[in-house]
Amino acid sequence: MALLVSSWSNGVQSVPQDYIMPPEKRPGDFVTVCKDIPVINLQNDRSEIVQQILKACQEFGLFQVINHGVSEELMADIRVLYDEFFNMPIEDKLSVYSENFGKGCTLYTSGLNYAKEDVHFWKDTLKHGCHPLEEHSPSWLDKPARYREEVGRYVVEVRKMGFKILDMIGEGLGLTEGYFAGVSQEQSMAINHYPPCPDPSLAMGIGGHTDPNLITFLQQDQYGLQIQKDGKWMGIDPIPNAFVVNLGYLLKIISNEKLKSVEHRGVTNSVASRTSIVTFFGPNPGLPVVIEPAKKLVTSSSPQIFKSIQYNDFIVNYLALLRKRGPHDGTPLDPYRL
Repeated sequence: MALLVSSWSNGVQSVPQDYIMPPEKRPGDFVTVCKDIPVINLQNDRSEIVQQILKACQEFGLFQVINHGVSEELMADIRVLYDEFFNMPIEDKLSVYSENFGKGCTLYTSGLNYAKEDVHFWKDTLKHGCHPLEEHSPSWLDKPARYREEVGRYVVEVRKMGFKILDMIGEGLGLTEGYFAGVSQEQSMAINHYPPCPDPSLAMGIGGHTDPNLITFLQQDQYGLQIQKDGKWMGIDPIPNAFVVNLGYLLKIISNEKLKSVEHRGVTNSVASRTSIVTFFGPNPGLPVVIEPAKKLVTSSSPQIFKSIQYNDFIVNYLALLRKRGPHDGTPLDPYRL
């Protein structure tokens, strides 16, 4: 438990040696805030929204949504809940803590395998499955006492929003309604907590990566998210009560690379802690799901770019690459290109 950054970092005057990133993986001194990231109002005309989302997916692989149906009150309650959790005494977190990334409800620090890392990330993470609720919620936290009730409501509302957005992505691509239903059955959460860092120029919250799932929804309230755009890192300013929508590798494959999947990372700051609340949609790992370009998107003028991939094989290879390289230096999709 003492490994948790939040358990020892308060008042630390310098970054410990095993948290100092190699020069090439440090955040850099100056990152421009990207002002061009689309902010899409989901209460506008549907045809207009579909085209806005499609354009954002093609250009950035990322956008923000407002008026999305998840209430401001619920989003605020969830922020307070996770602030409370990460500030609880260590003994109250012991039941879910692990020094290795595992299944179920798990609290861990840094990356996938702390013991084998040369350099650690400046973050603690709570992660667990979400859907179906009755299957996953029994393993959730007992403290704070309202955890199951509040997170249960949040999971349901984010799921509604997520499928609404997926349907509009499919519509923009010309796919049938509900096309993504078979590759979005799994829903999970990762809550990343980044305590204040004495020297943010030396450490990283989380390194550059692209998500291996279908689509990701991020609730953030402090600056820290950056994306790779045109060979440069650019910051994404948080918008109150908005969600950042980030396409995963699987949408890049299914769209036959008509849509992007953006590399992103999380940086720290020296003033305030930052907690990002992340929801992932992807295939059920318990089912034999094949990921491949949608047949409607493969034509003589747009030939198939990727091989058919067993999802579980892809995840095994992706995690192995992360464990071997840390924040990846290449793309796990390269071996699957035709």
